[in-house]
Amino acid sequence: MARCTRKGCGKEYDQDQNTEGACSFHPGAPVFHEGLKSWSCCEDTNKPVLDFESFMQLPGCTRGVHTSEKPLAPAPTPATPSNDQPLAKFSKTEDGKEVYTSTTVITPGPAPEVSTPSTPAPVEEDEDDLSAPVDPGTTCKRLGCGKAFISDEASRTGTGEDAICVYHPLPPIFREGSKGYFCCKRRVLEFDEFLKIAGCKTGKHVFVKKSKPSDKASGDEFIKCRIDHYQTPTHVHVSVFGKQVDKAKSTVKFEVDQVHLDLYLPGSKRFVRTVTLYGPIDPSLSNFQIFGTKVELTLTKQDGRSWNLLEKPPNDVALPAGFNITFGVAGRTGTVGAKELVLDGDNKLKTS
Repeated sequence: MARCTRKGCGKEYDQDQNTEGACSFHPGAPVFHEGLKSWSCCEDTNKPVLDFESFMQLPGCTRGVHTSEKPLAPAPTPATPSNDQPLAKFSKTEDGKEVYTSTTVITPGPAPEVSTPSTPAPVEEDEDDLSAPVDPGTTCKRLGCGKAFISDEASRTGTGEDAICVYHPLPPIFREGSKGYFCCKRRVLEFDEFLKIAGCKTGKHVFVKKSKPSDKASGDEFIKCRIDHYQTPTHVHVSVFGKQVDKAKSTVKFEVDQVHLDLYLPGSKRFVRTVTLYGPIDPSLSNFQIFGTKVELTLTKQDGRSWNLLEKPPNDVALPAGFNITFGVAGRTGTVGAKELVLDGDNKLKTS
């Protein structure tokens, strides 16, 4: 069967049953702003979400027929940087939102080459709940897979091609138009090309996430909170957004290379996360404050270098160039709350 190439659909379909309204898709462009992700065509009806997995699950806002139309051959362009860095097609709105557009249609094609770290960092991955029923056509929840559920025998317990999941075990990274995954080194500029980056790990599909024993024992609903940060030569200021965090029950623990967050919110909601920091901090000089809508952390650096990211990527995965120049508003290195552009001594020399 053919696979639909419309954004937000990607389902396999039978042309004989391809009637009007069979396809639910997004005619607009992706919009990424301060960690939030949405579609330009339905920002009012589909509220922006934090994690990329939820973004990919946002239901299409327009109905039509499936298509597997291939993109038109691109016009020749002078001096294309490389296969991994096609010419960018994104724009910024006045409030800083990045909107990614393309004149081509997403189509499956030959798997691009990917580089994987030789010794992957341990990752606690989701497992499929084999006892939970799945509707035919349900898409695998692993990033980069996109295969649809056929039956338990074909997609779960079997050993054939339909049961093999090729996916990305680590989340995406979006910086200054460059897109990729932490688990592999390939970077592209266009969002359509990002969706076609082949998975770098093989395993079993996840159609229904299996609950973890700790989740069941506590009775809490574990949620995700948005995290933003900005830095100066001496500190990293982190905002964890969550309303009405319980000051009595919540804890934040600082270590030289990690911060452990355990935040209790109303309605038996809980946010638990350990952040492996990009650089070393002084735990004794770091602190936090809990406010009505967020938790503010002040991390005191052990040295004055610029942090490319808040969280250290696994296995020193390569990052796009130009990350370690600024500490403030012009560098896209965690800019929320920064008041002015600050350079360290080395980078002042580079820009003079």
